[in-house]
Amino acid sequence: MLLDDMLTYNEQFVKNKAYEPYQTDSLPNKRTVIFTCMESRLIELLPKALNIQNGDVKMVKNAGAILRDPFDSVMKSILVAIHALKAEQVMVIGHHDCGMSHMDQDDFEQSALDKGVPSESIHTLKHAGIDLESEFKGFNAVEDSVQESVSVIRNHPLLPSSIHVHGLVIDPDTGQADLVTRG
Repeated sequence: MLLDDMLTYNEQFVKNKAYEPYQTDSLPNKRTVIFTCMESRLIELLPKALNIQNGDVKMVKNAGAILRDPFDSVMKSILVAIHALKAEQVMVIGHHDCGMSHMDQDDFEQSALDKGVPSESIHTLKHAGIDLESEFKGFNAVEDSVQESVSVIRNHPLLPSSIHVHGLVIDPDTGQADLVTRG
C-alpha cells in the first residue's frame, strides 16, 4: 500500500536527518506567493524551471489555478502570505494541457455517479442552489483563465497597491514559461 510505503520511507528520512538541506524559516525568501495548478507534472518542474528552492516562495494550488471567488480559501491564503508572511508579489501560473481546459460538466457528473456518489446527492446540491456547472467550470484558453485569476487578485479590496500580480503560463513538458501579464 502506498501509504505504508510512504510512512516507512518517512521514518528513514527523519532517522537519517535527510531533512537538514531543506530547513528554512516560514517566510518566503523571494517574498513571493505563487498560485498555480495542482498538476502533478509541475511538482518538480515548475520550481526547477523558475529557479525556486525550498523556502523561496509560498505555493498555493488548486485545479487549473482558477480563482473566481475573491473570498475563497485561495484568496485567503494569498492575503495571509502578503499580510502575515511578507510576500511582496503574486504570480499566477497556469499551464498548457490542463485537465481543467474544456471541462465537461456531464462527464464530471457521470464520473461521480460511476464512482458511487448517489444521484440523490447531486440532486440535493442542485436543489440547494449549488451550481455544479459553475463550480467545476473549466476554461478554453489558459491565458484567459490566468488573466481572470490575476484580475480577481488585483481587484481585491485587501490587496495593497504596492503588490505586483503577474500572470504566466508554463509548458508542462519543457518548463518554458511565457508572460501573460506583468504586474
